[in-house]
Amino acid sequence: MWWFQQGLSFLPSALVIWTAAAFIFSYITAITLHHVDPVLPYISDTGTVAPEKCLFGAMLNIAAVLCIATIYVRYKQVHALNPEENRIIRLNKAGLVLGLLSCLGLSLVANFQKTTFFAVHVCGAVLTFGVGSLYMFVQTILSYQMQPKIHGKQVFWIRLSLVIWCGGYVLHMITTAAEWSMSLSFFGFFLTYIRDFQKISLRVEATLHGLTLYDTAPCPVNNERTWLLSRDV
Repeated sequence: MWWFQQGLSFLPSALVIWTAAAFIFSYITAITLHHVDPVLPYISDTGTVAPEKCLFGAMLNIAAVLCIATIYVRYKQVHALNPEENRIIRLNKAGLVLGLLSCLGLSLVANFQKTTFFAVHVCGAVLTFGVGSLYMFVQTILSYQMQPKIHGKQVFWIRLSLVIWCGGYVLHMITTAAEWSMSLSFFGFFLTYIRDFQKISLRVEATLHGLTLYDTAPCPVNNERTWLLSRDV
């Protein structure tokens, strides 16, 4: 079995690869058509003018969906591993909210170009990078709280290093190099989920309240349990 076939490890992998492809393809298209300076343009500038803005928006919307799935699976995993740890439960819920807000910001960045709706675009960027950094910080704290019983120290130090790397963006956010650097730190952080996601699978349960879809009185039926994505434990 290949590593990406173990559990749900393909989710963070697909997220990073797809998002990186969105940036790279938009950048290549933009410089080929001479719409941006090839030397470190702002990421948003590579998705401002047609046709690259169409590619940029469509691919980032899919990336936002992949990000939501990844963040939710991580939330369920931590919840299952720590069913009675109140502090970890609170941090885990906070991480879920922060992560979903960051995904919303990514969608806003994708669909509202700064040359058209500047205020909305900036709001999306703040949610994506600012709130996303808070999400990474919360997950790093969780990694610390869960060691050494569940998490190894190596994973914690890697995530802490990536969070500190993100902090450099706050201090130098006026530079394009910092924007690309922050994106790379996000990629690296989600890549650290691959090993964790190899240990988890999800399934969906459909509860039927009747034998038909008409407005009739409920009758007892058997529930259906099917695997959502993977059968690996």
